Amino acid sequence: MPVTPDAVARMAKDYTAAWNSGSADAVASFYAPDGEIVINRGDPWSGRDRVRDMAAGFFADVPDLSLTCDDLRVSGTHAIFVWSFTGHDASSGRPLNVRGWEEWEIGEDLKVAASRGWFDADDYARQASAA
Repeated sequence: MPVTPDAVARMAKDYTAAWNSGSADAVASFYAPDGEIVINRGDPWSGRDRVRDMAAGFFADVPDLSLTCDDLRVSGTHAIFVWSFTGHDASSGRPLNVRGWEEWEIGEDLKVAASRGWFDADDYARQASAA
């Protein structure tokens, strides 16, 4: 299937639903077998199994995570997926409202080959803090 704005929009809708399913396997299925994500310039989560681990970590930290796609920009095989999520921190129980985005390089199979994710980690920590 060619990488078109409409195809990427359908993919983004389904990716959002995967996050909202609470299934790390569902999230990882949107990545190429050797795809990767880097969050806030951290270490890469390379390969679908590691992407699954990343998603599982978010679900452990925010078990009631609810993601929305706030905007999507597509240019060829590059897309910007702007998101926000709400939920409660698993440790403190405090409510979270976090905004960020992912920059995707998308393969011809409509799988994410590379993602660079960004969110304000300090704000996230402040919201999650029990203090």
